[in-house]
Amino acid sequence: MAPHPMMKRRLLPAMGAALLARPALAFDRTLRIVSPFNPGSLSDIVARGLAQALAPVVGQPVVVENRFGAGGGIGALAAARAPADGYTLFLGMVDVMAVNPFTYRNLAYDPERDFAPVSFVSHIPTALIAGPAKPGIRSFADLVAAAKAEPGALSYASWGVGSTSQLAFERISRAAGTSFLHVPYTGAAPAIQAVLASQVDVMVVPTGAAAAMARNGGTRVLAVASPARQPMVPETPTLAELGLPLSLSLWQAVYVPARTPQPVVAQLNAALREAMRAPAFVEMLRTQAGTPEPGTPEALAEFERGERQAWGAVVRELDIRLE
Repeated sequence: MAPHPMMKRRLLPAMGAALLARPALAFDRTLRIVSPFNPGSLSDIVARGLAQALAPVVGQPVVVENRFGAGGGIGALAAARAPADGYTLFLGMVDVMAVNPFTYRNLAYDPERDFAPVSFVSHIPTALIAGPAKPGIRSFADLVAAAKAEPGALSYASWGVGSTSQLAFERISRAAGTSFLHVPYTGAAPAIQAVLASQVDVMVVPTGAAAAMARNGGTRVLAVASPARQPMVPETPTLAELGLPLSLSLWQAVYVPARTPQPVVAQLNAALREAMRAPAFVEMLRTQAGTPEPGTPEALAEFERGERQAWGAVVRELDIRLE
């Protein structure tokens, strides 16, 4: 027998409340986050923190799979080819999503065609450091003066040709009207070690790493490439304060294979928003000078387009072409 009209009016709000009370997510097996860089890298640290925060939200284990090589391209391709069912997430970074399309001649994936944006994660601001090789360089002004006195004599390290560490330094150098010798390495760890060992003079690194290196002695943080001063190095000026309006971050965001249904993308976005509120995740990002910045897929797509324009212009100017 059909409910009385008055009963319908009473049932509908109750049914709506019941639906809202149901779990929005219905995952029934392990999820994985593909990290395109090696264990111990910034990407890996963020991916593992995110996995730990996401697991209790989705009610399933979340594992991190490191698929590194080719500037993050190997991991990107693996994630792009994964089943589009919401169980494989990709932690994309600026290198993989905004730089590689311009540096690699035959890129095996297309960031726009092969991925659907889910949510932004965080900006990790970069900082410019000077190592023990040049103890007289105590400030950004010192660095500029030394570089202009002997163009190309000072050296800077990066974690690879065409990497954001190279491109960020070149953006700073060109804005300051200086010239340096580029010394590329095969990763962030050997590049940083080269600076600490006085083999290379300066480098752009994540602000968290810069603060740790300065605490341990031997390096000075000359500037931060962020909109505001960073609490980890509060005495260090921003590039904008020094007359260079540049903000250069190693941002991360979550993507899924392009064919993933929109309802699944929406579920993952909601889960990530909740996960990024976890105190442990917030603290992990704080140690890297970042904060959680969840957002909509549409906002991430728009941001990414702007980043490609900015970094692509530098790649074209330097004429970097990788196989």
